[in-house]
Amino acid sequence: MNNFIALFKLNGSQHARFLAGPVLILMVLSMMVLPLPPVILDLLFTFNISMAIMVLLVAMFTKKPLDFAAFPAVLLFTTLLRLALNVASTRVVLLNGHQGPDAAGQVIEAFGHFLIGGNFAVGIIVFIILVIINFMVITKGAGRIAEVGARFTLDAMPGKQMAIDADLNAGLIGEEDARSRRAEVAQEAEFYGSMDGASKFVRGDAVAGLLIMVINIVGGLIVGVAQHGLSFGEAGEVYTILAIGDGLVAQIPALVISTAAGVVVSRVATDEDIGQQMIGQLLNNPTVMFITAGILGAMGLIPNMPHFAFLLLSAVLAGSGWLLYKRQQKTKEAEAPDPQVQQAAAEAAAAEASWDDVALVDPLGLEVGYRLISLVDHSQGGELLHRIRSLRKKYAQDVGFLPPVVHIRDNLELKPNEYRILLSGVEVGRGVAMTDQWMAIDPGEVAMKLEGTPTTDPAFGLPAVWIDVAMREQAQIAGYTVVDASTVIATHLNHLMHRHGSQLLGRQEVQQLLDHIGRDAPKLVEDLVPKTISLTLLQKILRGLLEEEVPIRDARTIVESIAENAPRLAAANTAGTGPDPSELLQQIRIALGRAITQQWFPSGDEVRVIGLDPKLERVLTQAVTSSGALEPGLADTLLQEAQRTVQQQEANGDPAVLVVSPVLRSALSRFLRHHFPHMGVLSNFEIPEERILRVTAVIGGGNA
Repeated sequence: MNNFIALFKLNGSQHARFLAGPVLILMVLSMMVLPLPPVILDLLFTFNISMAIMVLLVAMFTKKPLDFAAFPAVLLFTTLLRLALNVASTRVVLLNGHQGPDAAGQVIEAFGHFLIGGNFAVGIIVFIILVIINFMVITKGAGRIAEVGARFTLDAMPGKQMAIDADLNAGLIGEEDARSRRAEVAQEAEFYGSMDGASKFVRGDAVAGLLIMVINIVGGLIVGVAQHGLSFGEAGEVYTILAIGDGLVAQIPALVISTAAGVVVSRVATDEDIGQQMIGQLLNNPTVMFITAGILGAMGLIPNMPHFAFLLLSAVLAGSGWLLYKRQQKTKEAEAPDPQVQQAAAEAAAAEASWDDVALVDPLGLEVGYRLISLVDHSQGGELLHRIRSLRKKYAQDVGFLPPVVHIRDNLELKPNEYRILLSGVEVGRGVAMTDQWMAIDPGEVAMKLEGTPTTDPAFGLPAVWIDVAMREQAQIAGYTVVDASTVIATHLNHLMHRHGSQLLGRQEVQQLLDHIGRDAPKLVEDLVPKTISLTLLQKILRGLLEEEVPIRDARTIVESIAENAPRLAAANTAGTGPDPSELLQQIRIALGRAITQQWFPSGDEVRVIGLDPKLERVLTQAVTSSGALEPGLADTLLQEAQRTVQQQEANGDPAVLVVSPVLRSALSRFLRHHFPHMGVLSNFEIPEERILRVTAVIGGGNA
């Protein structure tokens, strides 16, 4: 029974929300068609005023425009509501206006007498001023901001989509986060476009209010004189005050909602609402308050000036500035180091050395300058720690093992905006990041040059520029890929982790990988280590795969290939030292051939590769099998020809992949990888049979 009641309440709440729109439409239509008594008009006018106040407060407390995404629809419905009220009130004013100023309800009477003192001339002037403020200032400005915002948002959409794709490919965000970000970008463009159109309703409402007031006055004069026998002066005074009261009742809520529209489209999206932004940025500097207080005090001392007002406000600002100054001083004192802590640190430094002072080298480390500490501090809103966690998770999913934890520390020997990435205590990468700026990376097809500090993308070496936050959307429109400082560091770290993945795989990681496989397939690994091969040999094999950026996530295939080929290769080794690691690695690569080929050629059945000239292949085979090394002259020829074919292959839009015989694959891969990091060397046995092999460039030709 309780569950039924709860379900009934839930369904009732959902139905109430579902019926809100149709009920409002019915209210608008009924007000335009049916005559309403003055009491109902008072309630509806009061509801209109309360709705306007609610809309303004919601706009003030939103932290970004999309938090009030329903605002364009709210703007439309409130405008229709005001126009319907104007129609209903006009009907009552013209029908019952001869009976007195309260004929159209107490709300209109209050606005006609209390606010303007019953003076219709003053009322007309006040009404016209309100219309001008609403029409010429607030609504026009908000409409212009919405129009420009919609234009820039639409122009910036491709750049924002590229930034989302870059974060997704770098492993900084997941698929769900990328999908939600893309939806947010689309919603932002739709919001500003809707606001651009909805602002026209408000401007039209202001014009309609002015025309309705004129029509009410003229119509009231005609009805009062011709139908009810009033004198021209009596009819003018009664109907003019009623028309002005009616106009003010509608225009004041319209002015409030127009202000809300301006607040929504003109605010900058931060983690604070508009009130917190204004107070935090206007009243955050005691020096400004002291100077303002001094100027007001000096103006208050001028003869014939209102001394009380100027001197009172000067004293208030000076007192507020002093309180703010004292608060900031207390904050600085609280953040200062404790003398007891410093004394304890000094005593620890004077103590004798022990084994506790011996620090082990971290497998993977990140050191930052003092200005980059905010990026790794949660209390200061730093996102780099979260990005690195997401990066490690993405790396584990793509490569096949969990990399070591990234140990982050500050280093005062670095420049303030500098960072460096360490692998086993040795620096493998260094870069610069500006916390208050964004990096605009030139992908090669930008439409304009940007003003800023020229630099180079530390991960991929592309030309880039550090720009101010205000130029972010302009850079995206121009075709740049714009990322913040945290993304720059995380992308650089991700690139180096993939490049040095073999050095990140230690024995502990190999054992954890075996334990992970054993939970799902215990029979597969129970006889592998140490019966078939040793843990050291397994680590060497996996590192050999990672050196050529071959993922090891298909661990089942790797283990099965080892179990199948290791005994045979060990028996064939006359030295009795177990299977040859290079031959075993070659057999594993053949087993992973479909995945390796897919990595280089993700789509299509045709594999467009680089081949070796037969004469050069015979010479290389003889050199590798006899001495295991290449002569200097042969090596230079091979490098020149490889550079030519790589450029030719990339110009055709094909990956630089060389296919050779199994005998040459390992030696050529080691030799060419140092000179062409993005070049792959595959054995012809690694290409699946269902793929069509087509040689589009040849190394050697007549030059060998």
